[in-house]
Amino acid sequence: MASDCEPALNQAEGRNPTLERYLGALREAKNDSEQFAALLLVTKAVKAGDIDAKTRRRIFDAVGFTFPNRLLTSKEAPDGCPDHVLRALGVALLACFCSDPELAAHPQVLNKIPILSTFLTARGDPDDAARRSMIDDTYQCLTAVAGTPRGPRHLIAGGTVSALCQAYLGHGYGFDQALALLVGLLAAAETQCWKEAEPDLLAVLRGLSEDFQKAEDASKFELCQLLPLFLPPTTVPPECYRDLQAGLARILGSKLSSWQRNPALKLAARLAHACGSDWIPAGSSGSKFLALLVNLACVEVRLALEETGTEVKEDVVTACYALMELGIQECTRCEQSLLKEPQKVQLVSVMKEAIGAVIHYLLQVGSEKQKEPFVFASVRILGAWLAEETSSLRKEVCQLLPFLVRYAKTLYEEAEEANDLSQQVANLAISPTTPGPTWPGDALRLLLPGWCHLTVEDGPREILIKEGAPSLLCKYFLQQWELTSPGHDTSVLPDSVEIGLQTCCHIFLNLVVTAPGLIKRDACFTSLMNTLMTSLPALVQQQGRLLLAANVATLGLLMARLLSTSPALQGTPASRGFFAAAILFLSQSHVARATPGSDQAVLALSPEYEGIWADLQELWFLGMQAFTGCVPLLPWLAPAALRSRWPQELLQLLGSVSPNSVKPEMVAAYQGVLVELARANRLCREAMRLQAGEETASHYRMAALEQCLSEP
Repeated sequence: MASDCEPALNQAEGRNPTLERYLGALREAKNDSEQFAALLLVTKAVKAGDIDAKTRRRIFDAVGFTFPNRLLTSKEAPDGCPDHVLRALGVALLACFCSDPELAAHPQVLNKIPILSTFLTARGDPDDAARRSMIDDTYQCLTAVAGTPRGPRHLIAGGTVSALCQAYLGHGYGFDQALALLVGLLAAAETQCWKEAEPDLLAVLRGLSEDFQKAEDASKFELCQLLPLFLPPTTVPPECYRDLQAGLARILGSKLSSWQRNPALKLAARLAHACGSDWIPAGSSGSKFLALLVNLACVEVRLALEETGTEVKEDVVTACYALMELGIQECTRCEQSLLKEPQKVQLVSVMKEAIGAVIHYLLQVGSEKQKEPFVFASVRILGAWLAEETSSLRKEVCQLLPFLVRYAKTLYEEAEEANDLSQQVANLAISPTTPGPTWPGDALRLLLPGWCHLTVEDGPREILIKEGAPSLLCKYFLQQWELTSPGHDTSVLPDSVEIGLQTCCHIFLNLVVTAPGLIKRDACFTSLMNTLMTSLPALVQQQGRLLLAANVATLGLLMARLLSTSPALQGTPASRGFFAAAILFLSQSHVARATPGSDQAVLALSPEYEGIWADLQELWFLGMQAFTGCVPLLPWLAPAALRSRWPQELLQLLGSVSPNSVKPEMVAAYQGVLVELARANRLCREAMRLQAGEETASHYRMAALEQCLSEP
């Protein structure tokens, strides 16, 4: 009676009678041999993809993990069975279990990852159907684990990435599955993958690059989409340059549809981001290829942005922006540029048209779109252009300036969102992971070089002042300065922070010279002056930061002339510390250096200043001039300078070197300081006379100083 009803019951529950019979045999097995036989029957009756979750769970309840664990680690197969049969059976059971996401994340599955990974590279008969089935089941297990929340991390730690690389490079059975799983792991955890298996991943990259260079069929377009995922987060191996460039040149030099061309542009952009122009060969072929890249990028940008209403492929256009930046860098490079002069002229012309399209697009951006990553990318390429070229498109740039100030202010006030935008821009087209120093996380830093140029010009400067840019820049400078103050580890700061501070100083210097009234009336500059005064004493003592110290000292001295009536400059400890530090910067630039075969030394740059004098000298001369102007405005300054012994040591230096070794502009700068100090204070005059000041003035034809010292 019961046997008559069982088939009907199984049918009603959707059960497979044969499978049920085998599961019963499995449950009733009394020893390993009977259990092994029953498991063989179960795996023959069903494959993991052919059953529902409920049946799969019933198989797991009947089998559990204990016996599959023994199968996977067993080294002795029954008589007449190949040695891999037991392992294949164990993997087949795991594959069945892993179809359930909950079981795929089970610790008993995760701890099998190292064993499963070894199966991918195990040697054996490539035509053995059982071995092929085991490899398929292994990939099914690993793929299921990769789909769980923490699966990629466990796979990477278990050595799966290296095993997948070796399986792909071996081009054995299932190598295409290895590549697919590698792509998934790199997309999920690129940094960790490279950390654990860099040599193996580089070997895959080399193989893919060679395939890309040789491909003559549609596979080259597939490789274009695949290769960016295999480019390392640091530096692309130089041995891959030739293959990657040759493959791209062949694709981009042909007439293609957009779906074929766009992945190539994105791959080229990723290479430009990672390697600059190093991956492009020198010579005629390289210059033609670079010109082609930039021209294609500019055309794509114009097509996307000039026509209102057209849907913009933001990832492609962002990639084109990166290629335009590469073009800007090469067009402005004076030495070892890949481009010839006629090519530079042509590229500047087409990039100008593309930048015009970018400005047109940004003028249409409403407040609701300001936080979109593509807007950030568009502001970035405009900033790169303005850093080198502000004379063209001047009308359009002036029209856009109010938007740029508002945009920069919005992102500055929401700094966390600005950093997130930078990440999103990187994800949009360039890098699948954290952006490097070439993708700074705030819009204002992108615009600083261009604004530095624009503050020299009357029209743009008035717009920037009207829109509140100086106040924003002061706040930004003070905020960035905090990052370099004591208590912060400056060694981990990107160079862009210090460069940004220097550029801010240059903008403020422009405003001091061209808009002195603004400095006097805007309270933000008083706060800036206070920060400069308190910061310079420590800054001048720090190794490797002389250029920043020069900017701070010179800016502070020029501002002190305009703010001389401020209470903060009336001999306060902060003001005295600032001027003492400024004197240190100005006085240590030159030393007396002995010359072979001569009795007299010559005036020479001190070692610390010598290497950066080309960048430093304009600031130094401007600082000397500004200090000279401060002396009559601040009565306490001349006695302070005398106590520092600067005038005495300066005269001593001039007296110890050959006058012929001191350039006229240096003589003029030194005389300016000495004359003002002598005029301002009787004790200074006396100290200079005691240091043979009149004789030195005569030797150097410093008529003004000689006359001043001759007076009582």
